[in-house]
Amino acid sequence: SKGAQKGTSLGSGGPGYKIDAEIGAPHFKGTLAAARQGGPGNPAKQSSGSQFYLVQGKTYTPDQLKGTALSKKITYNDDQIKKYGTLGGTPQLDMDYTVFGEVVEGLDVIDKIAAVQTAPGDRPVEDVKMKVRILK
Repeated sequence: SKGAQKGTSLGSGGPGYKIDAEIGAPHFKGTLAAARQGGPGNPAKQSSGSQFYLVQGKTYTPDQLKGTALSKKITYNDDQIKKYGTLGGTPQLDMDYTVFGEVVEGLDVIDKIAAVQTAPGDRPVEDVKMKVRILK
């Protein structure tokens, strides 16, 4: 939200277009994914044209992950089960949102961002600025 005034509520606007869904990648810690409107108004699960989120999450035991897999009708392979157990993430978002990137260095920064003081609506009291480099 570059240039937004301090204290302004954010996250409800957009550029006026949506992006077609590309559902499938898991939500491990460090995942970069597209936000979207949920519910019956968006059955195709199209993503917002400008909103994204970084996954922090927590670690899951195989039994905990099995519960999510059953309720969402997902099959996790051994590597994914291991990664959710060691790195963590948010498996309840799997198969519902488009993942388009991942943090490849500095995962500790996600924990630092998550620890900042927030105002109502979860906007940080002090803006958190990011520099992003796209790798191809």
